[in-house]
Amino acid sequence: MGDKDKLISDAESLQDTTTTTTERHAKHARKLNRPWYFGAGFLLFWAMLFVSIVLPLFYRLPTPLTEHDSNQGVFIAERAHKTLAGLASIGTKVVGSQHNEVETVQFLLREVELIKQQVLLEYYDIEIDVQIASGSYVHWTMLNLYQGVQNIVIKLSPKNSASETYLLVNSHFDSKPTSPSVGDAGHMVTTILEVLRVISTSKQPFQHPIVFLLNGAEENPLQASHAFITQHKWAKFCKVVINLDAAGSGGREILFQSGPNNSWLVKYYKDSALHPFGTTMGEEIFQTGLLPSDTDFGIFNTYGNLVGFDIAQCINGFVYHTKYDELDVIPQGALQNTGDNILNLVRALANAPELLDVKAFASGHAIFFDFLGLFFVSYSSSNGEYLNYGVAGAAIILVFVSLWRIAAVSNVATEDVQRWGILLLITQVVAFVLGLALPIVVAYALDKYGLALSYYSRPILVVGLYVCPSLVGLSLPSTIYYTLFKNPKVSFAHYIQLALHGHAVVLAALGIALTAYGLRSTYVITWTLIFYVIPLAINLLTTLHDRGYAWTTILKLFQIVPFLYNGYLFYTFVVVLTPMMGRYGTATNPDLIVSALTALGTILSMGFLILLVNMFRRPSVVFVILLGASALTIYGALYTDIGFPYRPKTNVERVNYLQVHRTFYEYDGTVSRDDSGYVFQFQDRRGPTALQNSNVDLTGLVSLEADCGKYMMCGVPLYDHRWVKSRLTTMWLPREQPIETPSRPTLKLLSKTVLSDGLTVRFEFELTGPDHTSVFLQPYADVTLSRWSFLQSYLDNTTSYPPPFHIYFSYGIVTTPLNFFFELKKSNGDFNVELIEVGLAGHFLQSVGDAESVEFANSFPSYAAIVQWPASYQRYIY
Repeated sequence: MGDKDKLISDAESLQDTTTTTTERHAKHARKLNRPWYFGAGFLLFWAMLFVSIVLPLFYRLPTPLTEHDSNQGVFIAERAHKTLAGLASIGTKVVGSQHNEVETVQFLLREVELIKQQVLLEYYDIEIDVQIASGSYVHWTMLNLYQGVQNIVIKLSPKNSASETYLLVNSHFDSKPTSPSVGDAGHMVTTILEVLRVISTSKQPFQHPIVFLLNGAEENPLQASHAFITQHKWAKFCKVVINLDAAGSGGREILFQSGPNNSWLVKYYKDSALHPFGTTMGEEIFQTGLLPSDTDFGIFNTYGNLVGFDIAQCINGFVYHTKYDELDVIPQGALQNTGDNILNLVRALANAPELLDVKAFASGHAIFFDFLGLFFVSYSSSNGEYLNYGVAGAAIILVFVSLWRIAAVSNVATEDVQRWGILLLITQVVAFVLGLALPIVVAYALDKYGLALSYYSRPILVVGLYVCPSLVGLSLPSTIYYTLFKNPKVSFAHYIQLALHGHAVVLAALGIALTAYGLRSTYVITWTLIFYVIPLAINLLTTLHDRGYAWTTILKLFQIVPFLYNGYLFYTFVVVLTPMMGRYGTATNPDLIVSALTALGTILSMGFLILLVNMFRRPSVVFVILLGASALTIYGALYTDIGFPYRPKTNVERVNYLQVHRTFYEYDGTVSRDDSGYVFQFQDRRGPTALQNSNVDLTGLVSLEADCGKYMMCGVPLYDHRWVKSRLTTMWLPREQPIETPSRPTLKLLSKTVLSDGLTVRFEFELTGPDHTSVFLQPYADVTLSRWSFLQSYLDNTTSYPPPFHIYFSYGIVTTPLNFFFELKKSNGDFNVELIEVGLAGHFLQSVGDAESVEFANSFPSYAAIVQWPASYQRYIY
């Protein structure tokens, strides 16, 4: 054959090869692009997987043990439940009340005495102490002053133990007004009692003494834990704490804080917890301050340098701090779940050698999470950084290898494949932004129509409101790209792979950036990416990568793991956060938080899977279905009762208000204002609008924002730091008939003395009033409040705590008057003029109020859980 003939033959051969390759790609596309309803079925499969696996495991509880099992040295839920029933029967346990200071303390002491009678005295020593303490500290922006709060403290020690290293286990028995406090935190108190009973009657040895603290003033806030850790004789020996609390009732308890800076602790939880439930992501979210909660754990760490665990009930937070926090909400399985975990954890830590020198084992933070409650994963944050960078790097490398392979098997230039890959990477950046942004836009739009919290009583609406828009945003850019820019040079299967690679690179870049920022929750991205890297490596090694859609089989199998985990994780946040949004206040749209977390969960759960919809014919039909589901849900929220957030007992609207009688005294003693009304602090975004069509008469309700500019602390008896923080959104409903309070606090001026320097005057007072009182102090512009009998460091730090100063005072079992002084400096020494405003707020938490107030309270709808009491406010000028 001549050269000319050979060239013609080679050209024809190349043309035939190219034609054959193109035809093969087209044939594959025709053969493997299944009907559109397979795409809908594909999404339905993953939805059913979530319903059939994630939900049952999330709500799974162990079988409760009965007293027939009590000889086995295990936690007995039936016995704990009987104790809890007795505690619940006492009712509300507000600090200062007979129920809290007398009845509950006596009940718990009786239970402890029964346990003491059963202790194996040949193995253990048991000591019981009732601490009555007074003190003060700064909590947020107020000076938290307490008097006569009570703690029941039990120390269980190995016989003849000389150890000076103790383990502390803490929970609280007091409650918020109206709440029987069965979940928060009676559940945990009875768990502690049963753990004490089991350990003290078992022969299983332990090394370190265990201090069980039942504190009587956590809700007040956090006063009894401060009293213990700063004043109790055993406090200095405590090195590690297990703090037990609640933001819900009747489910599994979650580990949401550990350490800090002691990653070894998590290993003990991992090895001990029979029913693990916890995540680093929850810890980091809590520590941002986004959630309207606080616990004793921070007190123990701040004032005692204790490390340990913060564990809380978190499911069904709708009953939290309401009158519906009752015994019937808590199944015995929930007690068994908590008891199994805490008993094993206490036993393990009581033998931990690390307690002997906790500082020596400080080793940074830990990354931890459970997988569907089946097992627990933990590793140090430093190892987490290596893993994050390693997985991200591996993903990027394997993507480049895949691009090279696509070019090789498609007989096209590598540069062309890289160019297509970059274009599809750009579409995936857009998709990521849209997947996150569209749900947030929906949340913003609903709020503009006054429809925040539409999902509150029906969390399933989150699917239509936020999940479906996120899925549309994730998939639409690539589908539009495929429609507009067809590519006959590579198989459509490879074309889809390029989009998945783009999503992987986006996650890798995000993982690298967040790791560099120091976010430990990046583990979620890393473990999502791992289950793309592994199937990609397998497909490349086995050449399934090159065989049409064969690579999708391996990918889908591996995607089951991140789908289940991410679905489980973000479902946890929806379950935990949704009730919290009902007490997030009116100033912020809480749906922005829920929508963002839901979108992030959708992206991580379905980011790779939703792109596979393009394997099927007419993927636009799937988008129409998603858009239709979203539109239908939004329509239901806008125009039907489906979107009404509240339901009686189960999903209540929280309404806090005070029955206020206020009097303003001028410098000469005359009264310039004397009126009455109801001061509302609405707990959620909808505020009073949800009550407009009810029987409650809110005619004349106005904002107090204008008064906040004229009067110290808005001229009303703001209750605590949360009321002070949200005072600009507080509302006033005037009442013509004066409100009758049970009594009024009295502020008696004992003396007014000009000191020797001639520039300072000292005032001494005696305060008598109810068990919850606040004093507000506002010096005039030319006057300095220089000294007082309260915590001086609070007064000296006016940068952090500017006036007006807030002294929140409460007492428990000790009811003696409060004597205090303060000193004022003035440069000209003229003290016969107005120097300081003093506001005196008295709160009568144990009273329902006068007859008209009771009638007003009874007019609220059944879906409103009201918390209200009489309060007085007197403004003096000295």
